[in-house]
Amino acid sequence: MALFWLSDEAWAAIEPHLPKNQPGARRVDDRRVISGILHVLKVGCRWCDCPADYGPSTTIYNRFNRWSHRGFWLKLLDALVDTGAVTKSTAIDSTYVKAQRAAFGAKGGDRAKRSAVRAVAGPPRYTRSPTSSAARMR
Repeated sequence: MALFWLSDEAWAAIEPHLPKNQPGARRVDDRRVISGILHVLKVGCRWCDCPADYGPSTTIYNRFNRWSHRGFWLKLLDALVDTGAVTKSTAIDSTYVKAQRAAFGAKGGDRAKRSAVRAVAGPPRYTRSPTSSAARMR
């Protein structure tokens, strides 16, 4: 499988906008982690299936998630637009899935439905018991 790595030009545009002096354990290389995030978004694999060359998959997911909540990706995109590195119409992920009409309870499921006349009439007023049909056979 081909791995995605940020080019030197792309990294030079991104690096000045990264958060610095963050508390916590020793940071994993940002370039490697961002390359891993972009790899997962491009390929569409699960975070836990991210190749180990990018670092621990939990670090890659946590960094993406934490930065998403802080609005980092939008700020980075705005900064890259200001420098002319990308255009504002850039999309990180534009996939979609078309669902069938009957996929979620819409018209056409496999459940049998009562006719409108029977639904208005309500439940049957009587039911045959198994013993009454046996009595007829005698």
